[in-house]
Amino acid sequence: MIGTLVNVGAIILGGSIGLLFRAKIPERLFKIVFQAIGVFTLYLGISMALKASELLIMVFSLVLGSLLGELLRLEERVEKLSEGLKKRVGSGDANFSTGLLTAFMLFCMGAMTIVGSLEEGMGKEPTLLLTKSLMDGISSVALAAVMGIGVLFSVVPLLIYQGGLTLLAALFGDIIPQIVIDEITGIGGVLIIALGISILELKKIKVLNMLPAILIEILLCYIFL
Repeated sequence: MIGTLVNVGAIILGGSIGLLFRAKIPERLFKIVFQAIGVFTLYLGISMALKASELLIMVFSLVLGSLLGELLRLEERVEKLSEGLKKRVGSGDANFSTGLLTAFMLFCMGAMTIVGSLEEGMGKEPTLLLTKSLMDGISSVALAAVMGIGVLFSVVPLLIYQGGLTLLAALFGDIIPQIVIDEITGIGGVLIIALGISILELKKIKVLNMLPAILIEILLCYIFL
């Protein structure tokens, strides 16, 4: 899990640098930078979503996954955990939860996360995750400067998610076909599009309640593909 640990360290380092800049950024610049991040998030999501080819599976996964997430109240539960963490660290940042969620989605939903974790889990050099670490470290500077300390705490779910993928790949990596990876990347892109819409304040979307769609997508891919 060297690649994931380096990734965590890069985000903490980059986010810490961003927090230093945060105090020096005039308030009037926050909004335009926030919008720039939102637009980039939309672009990233669209580019990822286009990798998917099995649209019916994606639609069913999104519908069923969203219903399951809503029934489980995932977003409500995560927000409570986030608020509890915010109080524990004594942060008064109003964007704590937004920063944590946004950073986690951007850092974890891409193809580099999935493929890189699979490669390292199957015993290959973590070259892709090390490259991702550099990119995430740079991105975390901008994210933390605008969204605050919540970005740093995104490393907790990142460690669980990315590390978990690496461990699963060590056990089952040889039986994961490329088409499944593409479909996971595609539905992850749709979720990032939803995140971008929320960041731009066009519409509040409960992105966390949609996360079970990824698990359902994997299940349906193995059943029908």
